[in-house]
Amino acid sequence: MSSAAIKAVLWDFGGVILTSPFEAFRRYESEKGLPADFIRGVNSRNPHGNAWARFERGEIDADAFDDLFLAESTALGHALHGREILPLISGTLRPRMVAALRQVKSRFKIACLTNNMPLGHGPGMALQADRAAAIAEVMTLFDAVVESSKIGIRKPEPGFYLKACDMLGITPEQAVFLDDLGINLKPAAAMGMRTIKVGDPDLALQELAQIIGMEFA
Repeated sequence: MSSAAIKAVLWDFGGVILTSPFEAFRRYESEKGLPADFIRGVNSRNPHGNAWARFERGEIDADAFDDLFLAESTALGHALHGREILPLISGTLRPRMVAALRQVKSRFKIACLTNNMPLGHGPGMALQADRAAAIAEVMTLFDAVVESSKIGIRKPEPGFYLKACDMLGITPEQAVFLDDLGINLKPAAAMGMRTIKVGDPDLALQELAQIIGMEFA
Protein backbone atom coordinates (compact mmCIF):
# COMPACT_ATOMS: atom_id res chain seq x y z
CA MET A 1 0.00 0.00 0.00
CA SER A 2 1.41 3.42 -0.91
CA SER A 3 1.51 6.27 1.55
CA ALA A 4 -0.69 8.25 -0.84
CA ALA A 5 -3.59 5.91 0.03
CA ILE A 6 -3.49 6.91 3.69
CA LYS A 7 -6.06 9.51 4.69
CA ALA A 8 -6.19 9.12 8.48
CA VAL A 9 -4.08 8.20 11.48
CA LEU A 10 -5.89 6.57 14.39
CA TRP A 11 -4.40 6.73 17.87
CA ASP A 12 -4.97 4.72 21.00
CA PHE A 13 -4.74 7.00 24.03
CA GLY A 14 -3.41 5.23 27.14
CA GLY A 15 -0.01 3.77 26.34
CA VAL A 16 0.35 5.89 23.19
CA ILE A 17 -0.47 9.55 23.82
CA LEU A 18 -0.38 8.92 27.57
CA THR A 19 2.14 6.84 29.47
CA SER A 20 1.01 3.24 29.85
CA PRO A 21 -1.12 2.26 32.85
CA PHE A 22 0.94 -0.94 32.92
CA GLU A 23 3.86 1.10 34.25
CA ALA A 24 1.69 2.30 37.14
CA PHE A 25 0.39 -1.23 37.71
CA ARG A 26 3.94 -2.57 38.08
CA ARG A 27 4.89 0.15 40.56
CA TYR A 28 1.77 -0.59 42.61
CA GLU A 29 2.46 -4.33 42.54
CA SER A 30 6.01 -3.74 43.74
CA GLU A 31 4.82 -1.49 46.56
CA LYS A 32 2.17 -3.98 47.69
CA GLY A 33 4.29 -7.11 47.34
CA LEU A 34 2.13 -8.53 44.57
CA PRO A 35 3.54 -10.72 41.78
CA ALA A 36 4.75 -8.80 38.74
CA ASP A 37 1.96 -8.26 36.19
CA PHE A 38 -0.66 -9.67 38.54
CA ILE A 39 -3.18 -6.98 37.58
CA ARG A 40 -2.70 -7.65 33.89
CA GLY A 41 -3.15 -11.34 34.65
CA VAL A 42 -6.52 -10.69 36.27
CA ASN A 43 -7.57 -8.65 33.26
CA SER A 44 -6.47 -11.32 30.80
CA ARG A 45 -8.76 -13.97 32.28
CA ASN A 46 -12.09 -14.05 30.44
CA PRO A 47 -10.91 -10.91 28.58
CA HIS A 48 -14.22 -10.09 26.90
CA GLY A 49 -16.49 -10.69 29.86
CA ASN A 50 -14.52 -9.86 33.00
CA ALA A 51 -14.96 -6.82 35.23
CA TRP A 52 -12.48 -4.75 33.23
CA ALA A 53 -14.19 -5.44 29.90
CA ARG A 54 -17.66 -4.81 31.30
CA PHE A 55 -16.57 -1.50 32.85
CA GLU A 56 -14.97 -0.43 29.57
CA ARG A 57 -18.24 -1.11 27.75
CA GLY A 58 -20.11 0.95 30.35
CA GLU A 59 -22.17 -2.05 31.46
CA ILE A 60 -21.33 -1.63 35.15
CA ASP A 61 -20.46 1.25 37.47
CA ALA A 62 -17.40 1.74 39.66
CA ASP A 63 -18.98 0.05 42.68
CA ALA A 64 -19.80 -3.09 40.71
CA PHE A 65 -16.34 -3.06 39.17
CA ASP A 66 -14.83 -2.88 42.66
CA ASP A 67 -16.73 -5.98 43.80
CA LEU A 68 -16.23 -8.00 40.61
CA PHE A 69 -12.52 -7.27 40.38
CA LEU A 70 -12.13 -8.27 44.03
CA ALA A 71 -13.74 -11.62 43.30
CA GLU A 72 -11.59 -12.18 40.21
CA SER A 73 -8.33 -11.23 41.92
CA THR A 74 -9.15 -13.32 44.99
CA ALA A 75 -9.73 -16.34 42.76
CA LEU A 76 -6.18 -15.86 41.44
CA GLY A 77 -4.66 -15.76 44.89
CA HIS A 78 -4.50 -12.10 45.94
CA ALA A 79 -7.50 -10.09 47.12
CA LEU A 80 -7.43 -6.70 45.43
CA HIS A 81 -10.32 -4.24 45.32
CA GLY A 82 -11.02 -2.70 41.95
CA ARG A 83 -11.16 0.77 43.48
CA GLU A 84 -7.49 0.45 44.41
CA ILE A 85 -6.36 0.32 40.79
CA LEU A 86 -8.69 2.91 39.28
CA PRO A 87 -6.39 5.85 40.18
CA LEU A 88 -3.59 4.10 38.24
CA ILE A 89 -5.39 3.98 34.92
CA SER A 90 -4.90 7.49 33.55
CA GLY A 91 -1.25 8.23 32.74
CA THR A 92 0.60 11.45 31.94
CA LEU A 93 0.89 13.07 28.53
CA ARG A 94 3.89 12.28 26.36
CA PRO A 95 4.92 15.67 24.93
CA ARG A 96 6.60 14.22 21.84
CA MET A 97 3.51 12.23 20.93
CA VAL A 98 1.32 15.30 21.38
CA ALA A 99 3.66 17.28 19.11
CA ALA A 100 3.48 14.50 16.53
CA LEU A 101 -0.29 14.49 16.81
CA ARG A 102 -0.41 18.20 15.98
CA GLN A 103 1.94 17.69 13.03
CA VAL A 104 -0.01 14.76 11.61
CA LYS A 105 -3.24 16.75 11.91
CA SER A 106 -1.87 19.26 9.41
CA ARG A 107 -2.06 16.66 6.63
CA PHE A 108 -4.32 13.82 7.76
CA LYS A 109 -7.55 13.20 9.60
CA ILE A 110 -6.91 11.98 13.13
CA ALA A 111 -9.04 10.04 15.60
CA CYS A 112 -8.68 8.73 19.13
CA LEU A 113 -9.78 5.13 19.66
CA THR A 114 -9.87 4.49 23.39
CA ASN A 115 -11.08 1.70 25.62
CA ASN A 116 -12.06 3.75 28.63
CA MET A 117 -14.36 3.69 31.60
CA PRO A 118 -17.10 6.00 32.94
CA LEU A 119 -14.57 7.40 35.37
CA GLY A 120 -12.92 10.76 36.09
CA HIS A 121 -12.98 13.66 33.65
CA GLY A 122 -13.49 13.12 29.93
CA PRO A 123 -12.21 10.37 27.62
CA GLY A 124 -8.81 10.30 29.36
CA MET A 125 -10.38 9.47 32.75
CA ALA A 126 -8.08 11.90 34.61
CA LEU A 127 -8.86 12.29 38.30
CA GLN A 128 -6.80 15.45 38.96
CA ALA A 129 -8.14 18.77 37.65
CA ASP A 130 -4.85 19.99 36.16
CA ARG A 131 -4.20 16.73 34.34
CA ALA A 132 -7.81 16.64 33.14
CA ALA A 133 -7.46 20.14 31.66
CA ALA A 134 -4.27 19.23 29.79
CA ILE A 135 -5.84 16.06 28.40
CA ALA A 136 -9.01 17.92 27.41
CA GLU A 137 -6.90 20.32 25.34
CA VAL A 138 -5.31 17.40 23.48
CA MET A 139 -8.72 15.84 22.87
CA THR A 140 -9.83 18.93 20.95
CA LEU A 141 -7.24 18.08 18.27
CA PHE A 142 -9.00 14.90 17.17
CA ASP A 143 -11.50 14.91 14.33
CA ALA A 144 -13.28 12.03 16.07
CA VAL A 145 -13.08 10.37 19.49
CA VAL A 146 -14.41 6.82 19.88
CA GLU A 147 -14.96 5.78 23.50
CA SER A 148 -15.81 2.22 24.46
CA SER A 149 -17.74 3.35 27.53
CA LYS A 150 -20.06 5.44 25.36
CA ILE A 151 -20.68 3.16 22.37
CA GLY A 152 -20.89 -0.11 24.31
CA ILE A 153 -18.24 -1.98 22.30
CA ARG A 154 -14.49 -2.05 22.75
CA LYS A 155 -11.26 -2.97 21.07
CA PRO A 156 -10.66 -5.63 19.77
CA GLU A 157 -14.29 -5.91 18.59
CA PRO A 158 -14.29 -5.11 14.83
CA GLY A 159 -17.27 -2.80 15.14
CA PHE A 160 -15.18 -0.39 17.18
CA TYR A 161 -12.78 0.23 14.30
CA LEU A 162 -15.58 0.46 11.76
CA LYS A 163 -17.25 3.11 13.92
CA ALA A 164 -14.07 5.22 13.74
CA CYS A 165 -13.89 4.81 9.96
CA ASP A 166 -17.54 5.82 9.59
CA MET A 167 -16.97 8.93 11.70
CA LEU A 168 -14.02 9.96 9.54
CA GLY A 169 -15.55 8.98 6.21
CA ILE A 170 -12.74 6.57 5.29
CA THR A 171 -12.24 2.89 4.60
CA PRO A 172 -9.97 0.77 6.83
CA GLU A 173 -7.38 0.58 4.04
CA GLN A 174 -6.99 4.36 4.25
CA ALA A 175 -5.94 4.32 7.93
CA VAL A 176 -2.87 3.78 10.08
CA PHE A 177 -3.59 2.67 13.64
CA LEU A 178 -1.23 2.95 16.64
CA ASP A 179 -1.87 0.94 19.81
CA ASP A 180 0.32 -0.51 22.54
CA LEU A 181 -1.50 -3.88 22.58
CA GLY A 182 -1.08 -6.47 19.86
CA ILE A 183 -4.52 -7.92 20.57
CA ASN A 184 -6.04 -4.57 19.55
CA LEU A 185 -3.97 -4.33 16.38
CA LYS A 186 -4.83 -7.74 14.94
CA PRO A 187 -8.43 -7.02 13.91
CA ALA A 188 -7.43 -3.62 12.54
CA ALA A 189 -4.77 -5.25 10.38
CA ALA A 190 -7.22 -7.96 9.28
CA MET A 191 -9.59 -5.32 7.92
CA GLY A 192 -6.81 -3.61 5.98
CA MET A 193 -5.36 -0.95 8.28
CA ARG A 194 -1.64 -0.36 8.57
CA THR A 195 -0.77 -0.97 12.20
CA ILE A 196 2.02 0.10 14.56
CA LYS A 197 2.62 -1.44 17.98
CA VAL A 198 3.77 1.27 20.36
CA GLY A 199 6.42 0.25 22.86
CA ASP A 200 9.16 2.84 22.53
CA PRO A 201 7.34 6.01 21.35
CA ASP A 202 10.36 7.16 19.33
CA LEU A 203 10.50 3.91 17.37
CA ALA A 204 6.75 4.06 16.79
CA LEU A 205 7.06 7.56 15.33
CA GLN A 206 9.89 6.42 13.09
CA GLU A 207 7.63 3.70 11.72
CA LEU A 208 4.75 6.13 11.27
CA ALA A 209 7.06 8.56 9.47
CA GLN A 210 7.96 5.86 6.95
CA ILE A 211 4.33 5.00 6.28
CA ILE A 212 2.96 8.52 5.85
CA GLY A 213 6.08 10.28 4.50
CA MET A 214 6.37 12.80 7.32
CA GLU A 215 9.45 13.62 9.40
CA PHE A 216 9.04 14.20 13.12
CA ALA A 217 11.35 16.45 15.11
